[in-house]
Amino acid sequence: MTNTAPTSTHPQLLAPLELGPLTLPNRMVMGAMHTRLETLDRPVERLAAFYAARARGGVGLILSGGYAPHPDGRMDPESGVMDDDHEMESHRAVCAAVHEAGGRIALQLLHAGRYAKVPECVGPSAARARINSYTPRVLDTAEVWEVIDQFVRSAELARDAGYDGVEIMGSEGYLINEFTSPRTNDRTDEFGGDLDGRLRLPVQIVQQVRDRLGPDFLVIYRISSIDLVEDGLTGDEIAELARRVEAAGADVINTGIGWHESAVPTIAASVPRAAWTFAARRVKDAVTVPVIASNRINNPDVAEALLADGSADLVSMARPLLADPDFAAKVRDGLSDEINTCIACNQACLDRIFTDRAASCMVNPRAGRELEFLTDAPVTRKRIGIVGAGPAGMAYALTAAERGHTVTLYDSADELGGQWNMAKAVPGKNEFNEAIRYYRVRLERVGVDVRLGKPVDADELSAETYDEIILATGVTPRRPAIPGIDHPTVVSYVDVLTGQVVPGRRVAIIGAGGIGFDTAEYLVGKPELALDTDTFLRDWGVADPRNSLPGDVTDPAPETPPAHEITMFQRRPERMGRGLGKSTGWILRSRLRKAGVAEITGARYDKIDDDGLHYTVGDQPHVHPCDTVIICAGQDSDRTLHDALTTRGVTATLIGGAHVAAELDAVAAIDQATRLAVTI
Repeated sequence: MTNTAPTSTHPQLLAPLELGPLTLPNRMVMGAMHTRLETLDRPVERLAAFYAARARGGVGLILSGGYAPHPDGRMDPESGVMDDDHEMESHRAVCAAVHEAGGRIALQLLHAGRYAKVPECVGPSAARARINSYTPRVLDTAEVWEVIDQFVRSAELARDAGYDGVEIMGSEGYLINEFTSPRTNDRTDEFGGDLDGRLRLPVQIVQQVRDRLGPDFLVIYRISSIDLVEDGLTGDEIAELARRVEAAGADVINTGIGWHESAVPTIAASVPRAAWTFAARRVKDAVTVPVIASNRINNPDVAEALLADGSADLVSMARPLLADPDFAAKVRDGLSDEINTCIACNQACLDRIFTDRAASCMVNPRAGRELEFLTDAPVTRKRIGIVGAGPAGMAYALTAAERGHTVTLYDSADELGGQWNMAKAVPGKNEFNEAIRYYRVRLERVGVDVRLGKPVDADELSAETYDEIILATGVTPRRPAIPGIDHPTVVSYVDVLTGQVVPGRRVAIIGAGGIGFDTAEYLVGKPELALDTDTFLRDWGVADPRNSLPGDVTDPAPETPPAHEITMFQRRPERMGRGLGKSTGWILRSRLRKAGVAEITGARYDKIDDDGLHYTVGDQPHVHPCDTVIICAGQDSDRTLHDALTTRGVTATLIGGAHVAAELDAVAAIDQATRLAVTI
């Protein structure tokens, strides 16, 4: 390894590294992501533009999304397969684009095993995964050897296409991981039984890929450094697998965290930054080849610290490179405060993938849509006035100013951020601070005239000479027509999340959308879960790694009674939280259930009085005694200023919540604002 580093505040992160046949310029790796860009129009051009943007951004190595070595190992029917040469031209185009941009790229080979959402899925046993509707067919011994051959053939094709290496995916509960674990491997042949048998598949794949392709091709093995499921591998067994994979010929070991069916969060914002460093360190201590740390590393200071203390040799960042393709270049150039930080919301990336859509990024709608944002500087530079410094207003202001327009941004609040200032108060959502910081820094550096702390009215806007007026005035909380809605016990979620009102002991929350759940989580109040790793691990039942328990799981810590007795009410007679994010909603539901939050569905609200909330379920009336009733019943667009301007004959464009006020949706607001601003 080469350890010479330039003078920098992040010398370890920027140090070059000899990695097998490659010399990387830094220790930053773009982790593999399943983007589903191949399902959109012009898929090859999209993928080439997507990866090339990250290569130009200076990341040391790119790992592609997963390609199956055989059709029965596809993630889903539309996922890519690398089993013959009929699509080699598309792969060559992607590799050429990355290399032309100065980057290096490895193809991830991923056999999904029993996670494959195809009827032909296979596995080491017939045990169906909880997260899949298909039951796997059991591979016989000869077929397992064929799987090894398939991986080798795919690696050869990757080399022929121009990839610099391959990553063999042995983590997250996919096929190879299924063979290593007694949880899913009940075989009695040479690929089952004792540890030697269960580790035979990954060792043989790595060894035969190395033997066939020789020393001049990068071979990465992605190990499950912690399984986080019952009957998973112990820490000692994982260390032994790492040693055997190294001996078989792996140049580097990447660390994956948990199985997809694990009941422990691994990458959401509710997980502390770099919480899984200890798992990477366990692998690092077992081998001599470089080790990559992964999961919830979104900040260069965090990355620098774990490299400096020897926990790993490189850091893998997947979603952070969605949020900012220039992450590495900004670290290199001393502009870390300008990084558009991944806030781990998952709303536009994983939640879309899990609902069969193509990924993008909430804070960077250009991600995966690079072809749609190929715009030149404006022919005519305009003066633009924007009212509302929430997500939509800030996104429009920044994009317009970056293109050369003169922009003034108004907000009556004393700080930027709009609704994000409430979101950041919710435990597990403190990363919204980073999004606000990004806009604060960038708006100043591109010269936006930001005017905070004073409302702007129609007269003032009309008096100014603006070529365009943009209204991002957001939303106001909806007050449902319930008798007694003006009772002193009734407050809005805004009152609570901004700290203006401290609810009483007994709380009723009317409305069980995202705002209702966030309000309940705020009242449950355990912000340390997302900030302190030890607290997080204890609360979610992750065992002390020194004990080397199967799967590293144990009983969660007992719950401390919350300060409030909370009951959530919903009109619809269905399970609460169905509209929450696919990848994060289960975490929130689990947290509130553990905290004792009660749920009542199918409720009709009759009235609110001194006795509490009167409601009816079916034909049965009830009274819920409560000290505070919090209304979380949706929002209405705030178009007061728009109406005032219209009466004066002044044209203004509505964006964000002022345009459409459904459930608060920063993804749609930022996307709309950015797309409009690149066309002006």
